[in-house]
This record gives sequence, C-alpha cells and structure tokens, in this order.
Amino acid sequence: MKAFPVRPVLSNLFETLRAHATRRAVLNSAAALAGLLAIGGCSPLSGDGPSPANIQAEAAAYVPAPSDRPAFNYVVLDIDSDAVSIFGTPPVSSLFATFGRDKGPAPEIRLGVGDVVQLTVFESQAGGLFIPKEAGVRPGNYVTMPPEIIDRPGTLTVPYAGKIYAIGRTIRQLEEEIDRSLANRAIDPQSVLTIVSRSSSQATLVGAFTTPSKIEVGPNGERALDMIAKANGITPPGYETYITVQRDTRKATVYFDTILANSKEDIYIHPGDIIYAYREPHRYLAFGAVLTQGQIDFGATKLSLAEAVARASGLDDARADPHEVFLYRLAPRSLLERAHVDLSKFPDSQTSIPVIFRTNFRDAASYFAAVKFLLTDKDVIYVSNSMSYELFKFLTLLNNTSQTMVALPQNIKAAGSAIKSLNQ
Repeated sequence: MKAFPVRPVLSNLFETLRAHATRRAVLNSAAALAGLLAIGGCSPLSGDGPSPANIQAEAAAYVPAPSDRPAFNYVVLDIDSDAVSIFGTPPVSSLFATFGRDKGPAPEIRLGVGDVVQLTVFESQAGGLFIPKEAGVRPGNYVTMPPEIIDRPGTLTVPYAGKIYAIGRTIRQLEEEIDRSLANRAIDPQSVLTIVSRSSSQATLVGAFTTPSKIEVGPNGERALDMIAKANGITPPGYETYITVQRDTRKATVYFDTILANSKEDIYIHPGDIIYAYREPHRYLAFGAVLTQGQIDFGATKLSLAEAVARASGLDDARADPHEVFLYRLAPRSLLERAHVDLSKFPDSQTSIPVIFRTNFRDAASYFAAVKFLLTDKDVIYVSNSMSYELFKFLTLLNNTSQTMVALPQNIKAAGSAIKSLNQ
C-alpha cells in the first residue's frame, strides 16, 4: 500500500486543533490520528528504544534458550517445620570457630624486630664488672644501659656478653640468657629488661573505624572489642558492619553485633592480626503483589520472612494471592542433602542450588513459620497475582479493545474530514 504523507498533514492539524478545538475535539482528533497511523503504515509510534523484535532481528547471532527445559534447574520447597530448622537460620562465619585452636589465655607476647628495650644489670656487690670496687656496698648496685632497638637480624648487643638472639623470646627468657652470658664476668648478675616501645606486637585496624591505626597488643591480652574500643569504635551502625579478622592464612568475618551478642566471638587478638571493618547493608528484593516493590534494606542484623513482607508494606489486598508467596535463594548443597532432596539433576560440582521456598499465608500456621524463617542477603520475595485479578485484567483489556474498535471508524472519518477542510 502506498504511504500516505502523514507528517505534513499532522503538523497542520495539530496547529488547527491547538487554535480552535475544544477539549472534546482534541480527544477525538487524537483518536483519529491513531487511525491515520494505522492506515498510513509507515510512521511508527514513538518509543523509548528499539523493540524486542528489532533487537533480535539485527543481532549478528541469536542463541535461543531451549524450549523443552528451564534455563536453570531449581528446587521448590514448602516452608514447614523441617524447612525452618534446616534453612531458616542461614549459616554464618565465626571468629571462634576459625580461631578456636587459639583459645585460652591471652597470647604470650614475644620480642620481635623493631622493638626497643632497655637493659638494667644488678650485681650483688661492688668490684664486679659494672660496679667499681671503690663504690662500696650500697643499695642499688646496678647499671642501666641505653635503649636499644632489636635489629633486623634479630639480635641485641649486651656489653661483655656480645650479640644475643632476641626474636621470638619472652622477656624472662632473654633475661636468663643475659645472666648466663655475664655469669663469668659479673658478680651474681641479675638482668631486668624493660620494653620501651613495641612495633612487632601490634595489630592493624583498618576500614570503618573512627581512628584506624596500628595498636599494640598488651601483655595482659587484648580482645577484639578491646582493640575496636582503642580505635574509638566503628562509624556505621553495628547491624550493617562486618568485622574481619585475618591471622596468617586464616580469615573469618562476622557482624559487629554478633561479637556483642556472643562473648565466645570476642576472641583474643594476636600480634600481627589485621582487623578490617566495613559496611555492607543486607538487602532483599520484593516483587509482585506487594505494596512496596524494589530493593529494601534489612535495617537489622536479622530479618524474618514475615518482617520482610511487612517492610514491603504487606500484600496488595486487591492483587495478591496469599496462597502463593515465594522466596528465591541460592542454598548450599549440603543443606538440601540434609533435607533429603533429590539432586540427581544437578552436577556434583554445583555447591549452590537455586531454591524457591513457598508458603501459604492463608494457613494460620504459616505465619509462625514465616516468623522463624530468616532471610539472607540478596533473597528475592515474589507474591503472585490472584486468579481473580488476572481475570479482571483480561476483562478490562477486552472492554478497552472493544471500545477502541467500535470508535475506530468514526475516528478515521473525523480525521478525513479534518484533512479535507484543511485542504480547502
């Protein structure tokens, strides 16, 4: 069919409508324009971007998903008492579980490179190595050496005793070694070693602390909360803050509030540990027949399914099907094996299995399960529409379509009259 020169006519028609038409006439003419575009066949309606058909047609290659099977295999589980006991409490990391073999008393602080110490040697009487004979017997027959830093080779130089290896030794062990080295020269020597400053027994606190810094681990021991307090605390809310402790090759991460709630998680910090605090709010997605859709913050350390639906302003009474409330999650394979789920269709190497948990809010008991079933980060809640609402949408579409089809000939006739009058 030959294209009708629509654009020049439309431009003139809009000017005429703006100048002379009443509101009713504008509405009728707008419908007429839709009819013109339908019969013109060459000027498409405006849009925000390419249509799906155009995207697929212009692709260099198109790989459709198999029509005989889903894109991903998944498991559907109804939320009952067993599901709550197995999946309702998400597994979490633990400082105590990771560093449990380091439990017990505070770690013994040993000397290391960079520590500054000061040595005092006592002798039982004058006339020895350090106390001249003419000094006589007096209280405090001792001599104090200048402060000395333990060098990179790890040695400490003591007059008349030479270089003594210090790294990895306690203060008491080093004092005994110095006494043995001076025994043939001094009179009943007794050494007292004082630590001026420590750099080898510090832990590093970085991230969301008020004062990130390197903090010395005292001889009485410092627990995680002690070190956090010395850094003047954390800046984000506790329920949104993770604390990671790294020791050698081991690492564990917990919520800050978990350390507060469980004293076992308040572990002793060792020299060289790295404590990292960072903020990561837990969020979930709510879709479907809820009153507030989108990404929603937990706003707490723990959030149950019932609380999550409440944070989404509840179910939409006009749309929702309370029988079909779904929660999407990637669950550990080990938990599904505990629930005796057949995983034969999933490869053995797949450690995380897509699971859709389903609950029925029409069932009174389901609310108790929803209160106990805790969400994990990035969970998705979807509430389906009821069949009555789907029927309502279908009937509304039919009604609107029928009205449009009835009015279409009249609108086309009105548009033709308008164009004829413009030509005259």
